[in-house]
Amino acid sequence: MPITDSEHPSVALTKELISKQSVTPADDGCQPLLAERLSTLGFNCESLPREEVLNLWATRGTHGPTLVFAGHTDVVPTGPREAWASDPFTPTHRDGHLYGRGASDMKTSLAAMVVAIREFRVAQPAAPLSIAMLITSDEEGPAKDGTALVCKKLVERGEQLNYCIVGEPTSVKQTGDMIKNGRRGSMSGRLVVKGIQGHIAYPHMARNPIHEAAPALAALAAMEWDQGNAFFPPTSWQISNIHGGTGASNVIPGEVLIDFNFRFCTESTPESLQARVEAVLQHHGLTYDLTWSISGLPFLTETGTLVEAVQAAIRSETGIETELSTSGGTSDGRFIAQICPQVIELGPTNATIHKINECVPLADIAPLKNIYKRVMALLAGV
Repeated sequence: MPITDSEHPSVALTKELISKQSVTPADDGCQPLLAERLSTLGFNCESLPREEVLNLWATRGTHGPTLVFAGHTDVVPTGPREAWASDPFTPTHRDGHLYGRGASDMKTSLAAMVVAIREFRVAQPAAPLSIAMLITSDEEGPAKDGTALVCKKLVERGEQLNYCIVGEPTSVKQTGDMIKNGRRGSMSGRLVVKGIQGHIAYPHMARNPIHEAAPALAALAAMEWDQGNAFFPPTSWQISNIHGGTGASNVIPGEVLIDFNFRFCTESTPESLQARVEAVLQHHGLTYDLTWSISGLPFLTETGTLVEAVQAAIRSETGIETELSTSGGTSDGRFIAQICPQVIELGPTNATIHKINECVPLADIAPLKNIYKRVMALLAGV
């Protein structure tokens, strides 16, 4: 659907972004478009590419605290395009919604942020608030060459960040009804339990690693890792994959591979969880190899300046008393929280993210922009 002058600027910019086929890690021109808009507002825009990934770091102002708006231009694959009611990269109005891949996750947020910044700077050109935008095309993929890379560079430069709003789609029924003030950490393990391969009719001449691993796995599955806290549910441990055997029915395998994952809260550390797993495996006398990978540490922003400003802005714009939540998976907030003391996530409704016919209610787009703008005013004290 063509963009018309009568549309709200946030809607128009969202549609421009949706029309770009930025399937991860591609950006397909989204960041140059946003950089052009930000440059006209006096932002210094720096492109930080890494292999196939594009990153944008844009800054304006050196007075007052720094508020970062963060997000991603990449989207997940569409799935079968014929299953969509309209082309996923042709933004389409239907039944009061705007349809297209990335409508909810998260091109609406990016558009709302840029328009909110413009309106705020026009209304308050001398406001004591520095504003930055951190945008990547590597959030839906491995997330190694995107926000994590930019954060590393910012640390090397000694840049100080005070507040950050990540535009992930956090809302449930209406924009603003839920925000994320933290996320659980994610740590995976790959365990290879070793036995001795042999003929299944002569078990005394072999050692079955599946049999040996089973009691230890049962103990791990039954373990209480922590009790959570006021913000997080208890840490969970789950097996995701088990592979063992040769495919033959008469061979005891020589090893079994188990993949598992922790989703852990701030009551536990990676080191404490690893030590407890190792203790169980050793208690059961297993011969094993175990490798760990941490994709994100937990973070939590307790009630304070940023949370209170966001709550007040949502209340003023929508009348909603927003719910604080740490549920769901990981986000790029996990990287930013390592260098920024206060991080929250706020975006549109998430019911259709990653689905066929992804969409966002048209009536929620302008309020989201207004919430972002109101937060800036509250943080600047104007």
